[in-house]
Amino acid sequence: MPTDKYEPRPEHKFTFGLWTVGNRGRDPFGDAVRETLPPVEAVRMLAEVGAWGVNFHDNDLVPIDAPPGERDQIVRDFKSACEKNGITVPMATVNLFYDPAFRDGAFTANDAEVRAYAVQKTMRAMELGAELGAKIFVLWGGREGTETDACRRPDEAVKRLREALNYLCEYSESQGYGYRLALEAKPNEPRADIYMPTTGAYLALIATLDRPDLVGVNPEVAHEHMAGLNMTHAVAQAWEMGKLFHIDLNDQLPGRYDQDLRFGSANPRAAFWLVKFHEDVKYDAPRHFDAHAYRTEDYEGVKDFARGCMRTYLILKEKAAQWNADPEIKAIMAGIDEMNSGAPAVGEFNKEQSTALLARNFDRAALAAKKLPYERLDQLTMDILLGVR
Repeated sequence: MPTDKYEPRPEHKFTFGLWTVGNRGRDPFGDAVRETLPPVEAVRMLAEVGAWGVNFHDNDLVPIDAPPGERDQIVRDFKSACEKNGITVPMATVNLFYDPAFRDGAFTANDAEVRAYAVQKTMRAMELGAELGAKIFVLWGGREGTETDACRRPDEAVKRLREALNYLCEYSESQGYGYRLALEAKPNEPRADIYMPTTGAYLALIATLDRPDLVGVNPEVAHEHMAGLNMTHAVAQAWEMGKLFHIDLNDQLPGRYDQDLRFGSANPRAAFWLVKFHEDVKYDAPRHFDAHAYRTEDYEGVKDFARGCMRTYLILKEKAAQWNADPEIKAIMAGIDEMNSGAPAVGEFNKEQSTALLARNFDRAALAAKKLPYERLDQLTMDILLGVR
């Protein structure tokens, strides 16, 4: 049994991708600083640090040009390692951004043959994920964008994306995979502009699909913060719509390249509100860390990174419980809740109610005089986060 109250347990459902702990530290200006970590070794590492699950792109596990016999042996070895180490595979995804064939996009490429290959590759990745027990399939369109809008009409790109998603939903159902597809937004990088830049953009697209019930979103902290947006608001909208199928936890300074920092390391205040929301609504899907260790680290440092992601989440979970239980905060929140019950709710429209609403006299001066102690509330939050309360 864990003796450290911040030690991860299976019920926390903490997961990492093979591409996260296996990241070799390569960047646009420098080569790899760590040796390749075989998938089986990554599974052992994740078990050692206390993770619950592992996720993968198709080619994180199986090389893109592996013959069928090699592919099957890799899958057998990986499945055996997961079983031996008690590691679950809750999510799989497909790499439609690395190979030069996708230099103009995958589902939205101008070349119809590229689009067909992208769908085929995704179907095969779905098969791979299902073979290992995954029930969530994430789609990130890293190359679905442009450097110049001269290349295609953007509405045509949206139509192509919708066509691919409709096809893949039907394929998943026909195969009995039972997948829930989770779409991941990003404003830019590696393209100058990506067609679906925010979680809200994908939520709008989902409503136009043939099977919107099968499709949700996978918001990522870094991707929302790159655009200067509030991650918790994006997550809350998705949750309220029943579309929060998966989540990518990391950290990011706004206005920078995609940093994929250790969770909570850049903006612990934003991370706190995100964790608090998760815990308040009792989010029960995987908590996936899509982040990388610093380039300075060896694989012992990668373990420190992975442990740090989970530890920070659990510390902030404890802080959220402290916030909810704090007597002064509860008193302030009770006052706010009382304002919410001070007048009839607008509710659903009906003619009689609308007539009464039009006739109601509102005391604007009294409304403006009501106390909204948000400064105090925010400072109490800071006191809790800084450990002085």
